[in-house]
Amino acid sequence: MKYIYGKNVFITGGSSGIGLATAELFAENGFIVYAASRDPSGEIRTFDSGGEIHPVILDIRDPYSVDKSVEYVLSQADIGIVIHSAGTGIACAGEEYPADAVANLMDTNFTGILRLNSRILPHLRSRERGLCIIVGSLAGIIPIPYQSHYCASKAALDLYARSLRMELRSFGVRVSLVMPGDTNTAFTNARQYEINKSSPFYDACIRAVEVMEKDERNGKPPSSVAQTIFKLSKSKNPKARKVVGFDYKMLILLQRYLPDRALEFLLKKIYLS
Repeated sequence: MKYIYGKNVFITGGSSGIGLATAELFAENGFIVYAASRDPSGEIRTFDSGGEIHPVILDIRDPYSVDKSVEYVLSQADIGIVIHSAGTGIACAGEEYPADAVANLMDTNFTGILRLNSRILPHLRSRERGLCIIVGSLAGIIPIPYQSHYCASKAALDLYARSLRMELRSFGVRVSLVMPGDTNTAFTNARQYEINKSSPFYDACIRAVEVMEKDERNGKPPSSVAQTIFKLSKSKNPKARKVVGFDYKMLILLQRYLPDRALEFLLKKIYLS
């Protein structure tokens, strides 16, 4: 096993879903993982490989929490890999603006990553070698009805990651965006419905999200995303964007060549029929 960026990893969203699966995979391969979340377990887990998972308290929406968690982790380890997998979702009409829910969504999915990177990336630069992996979504490329706010948060990550990648390359730090499609995690049940029954969009929203949630529950396991992330960590020059799964790669290829009107027709047939 080659540890190109070192053996120490910092993961957000590390107590469940993609983050937990990723933490366990790295630890199984001898890495020391600092798995951060708002409500982590209190015990250090050890693995036969020599790897470990250390729980860390972190709320990426809170600047003080970010400062304290980064200060603690860097006092314990020379972090070479940071993986952003914390995220949340809401369901509502694009016309509507549930201010608190949208602020929480953007703070978790986008601004929180900027906040954490502003504290952790200087360390990666100082060691002249590091890897930053951001878990985005196919929803950042493919529009989904009644997920417009979520799609916007993930689209922002796409361009942010690609711009950051160019800025950090001369410092020896690599940046990659991982784009899963439907994945079977607790994220589905945690999605907040921010639409009132009085809304003219209510029935269509519920139907569309039911289709999406069925696909998620029948989707790929979080371990498939973890495997993609782990493969990137073994490359000196990881790809800028990595789609998880052959079927979703074909979907992206289709999206690239289909006229917008044709893509919209297909998506409406899936979610709005």
